[in-house]
Amino acid sequence: MIRGLFVSSRPLSWVNTAFPFAAAYLLSTGRIDATLIIGTIYFLIPYNLAMYGINDVFDYESDLRNPRKGGVEGAVLDRSMHRVTLWAVVITNVPFLVVLVLLGGPASWLVLAISIFAVIAYSAPGLRFKERPFLDSLTSSTHFVSPAVYGLVLAGTVFDGPLVALLVAYFLWGIASHAFGAVQDVTADRAGGIGSIATVIGARRTVIFSLAGYLAAGVLLLFTEWPGPLAAIVVIPYALNVLPFVTITDADSERANAGWRRFLWVNFLAGFLMTMLMIWYAFVR
Repeated sequence: MIRGLFVSSRPLSWVNTAFPFAAAYLLSTGRIDATLIIGTIYFLIPYNLAMYGINDVFDYESDLRNPRKGGVEGAVLDRSMHRVTLWAVVITNVPFLVVLVLLGGPASWLVLAISIFAVIAYSAPGLRFKERPFLDSLTSSTHFVSPAVYGLVLAGTVFDGPLVALLVAYFLWGIASHAFGAVQDVTADRAGGIGSIATVIGARRTVIFSLAGYLAAGVLLLFTEWPGPLAAIVVIPYALNVLPFVTITDADSERANAGWRRFLWVNFLAGFLMTMLMIWYAFVR
């Protein structure tokens, strides 16, 4: 049971939500306190269990047809695990959310509510934003950007032009990443009756859309506070990763999985480079 929940939470992606919150809060306040620790732990594990666990439960039929499921890229949860997973999401998330609400104020409550709503709405029956083209990518990006926004609001940060440019660039990165990730699942999603940006506009157009999103994010980063513009360089590996797939077709869309696997490792490289820039930024301030 524990192993199933662990795999379902996508351990390789834990840092993608915990780091944005921790970095945003720490750089804004300059202190390590209970709020930082509690928030980081929440966005590290419980938040990811909710995001991916709910998805695995309600995507069961599609996942059965998807050859890449069953490992680090997502669990194929046995039906006997569905109820357990949903209860585990509630048990692990609610206590943290209660504490975070007590630690924050109305503005942070709103951001946190949007974040949790996006997590649930992406996969839950009746909402299923993941099946609404373009809204699926917007919602997925919200999953990763909202922890950073939450950390900033919780810290009482003033949102100026350069900071907004940074957040919009991050949001475009999230949209581009989700769109590219959807390409590899075109066949499985269509077989399972699941819609996505890739099943609607096609694999090739989705890759082009993803590439444009990365490049636009890079341009926006040039308008951030120094040394932020240097972060535009980090966009290059992502763009180069999707570039070989601009001629992909729906029929061979599954080969985009090679690019997605590289994407997972590019994230670690990008995370390292962004960490170095953030340390530099802290000293500049």
